Amino acid sequence: MIGASRGAIAIGLISQQWGSFGANQFADGHFGGAFIGEILFTFLFVMVVLGSTSERAPKGFAGVAIGWALAIVNIVMIPIDGASVNPARSFGPAIFQGGVALSQLWVFIVAPLIGGALAAIIWQIFKKNDNPIPERNIS
Repeated sequence: MIGASRGAIAIGLISQQWGSFGANQFADGHFGGAFIGEILFTFLFVMVVLGSTSERAPKGFAGVAIGWALAIVNIVMIPIDGASVNPARSFGPAIFQGGVALSQLWVFIVAPLIGGALAAIIWQIFKKNDNPIPERNIS
């Protein structure tokens, strides 16, 4: 959260508009899209992270998969609500911006936590059902 706060200050300094700290928020009437979108895209992003860093994934490619996944998350979610998928990323800017961003902060804490928890549960089910590849003795 300290990093998010420092990031919000940096965005404010760079943009020279102290009313703009990169806070997440959604327009009136778009709560459902923002809430479901944050759950879904956090779920997908966490699944990519877990899958690309697992012991069975090809080594050296996790950064590519994670980077592309985050890019897609941002392309889809920035127009909807500013793209959070991380409660710590949302906290600092909302504190500095206040107002609507602060009143909607709970969405950007609760929804990503739900999405991340669902991904962890589904990943554990996948891992439990994942049969290791049997080694073959070639003589």
